[in-house]
Amino acid sequence: MERGRVQAMICRAPEFYGPGKTQSLTNATIIDNLRAGRTAKVLLRDDTLRSLIYSPDASCAMALLGNTPGAYGQTWHLPCDDNRLTYRQFIELAAEIFGVEGRYKLIKGWQLALAGLLSKWARSAAEMLPRYAADNIFVSDKFKSRFPDFRVTTFQQELSAIRDEAHGNAST
Repeated sequence: MERGRVQAMICRAPEFYGPGKTQSLTNATIIDNLRAGRTAKVLLRDDTLRSLIYSPDASCAMALLGNTPGAYGQTWHLPCDDNRLTYRQFIELAAEIFGVEGRYKLIKGWQLALAGLLSKWARSAAEMLPRYAADNIFVSDKFKSRFPDFRVTTFQQELSAIRDEAHGNAST
């Protein structure tokens, strides 16, 4: 890309979550569990701020960038809701929207390491632990300045869409 041999761009994003078959740690440990009436699981801490990106927003943002000739040759941070929540707050909001109890338990690093002896999923989750130990703030001001009409979906809207999809009323 730097040498001009390929027309490309770099799109960066925080952790994805969303509807359908979105595969992410947040979907697997929180959303899927809450929707099934099970206890959600939070890695390391429930009090750090999280930047998450809704997978349909990421897809739309990448499509917009891919159809914008001046966007090539640059690095872009894809847009996400700047109303960052802790996982505790995220679970409270999701539980309210899903109409379930917001039960969760913290998974400590040593517990994940122990589970990793038997589980490939736990081993791969353990590799990402550093990002759960402190606030994870993702800034996408460049994208938002370049595309001011792009409307980022709020956590409330995102979780409502996931709920509606589960009830067969998908609008995404």
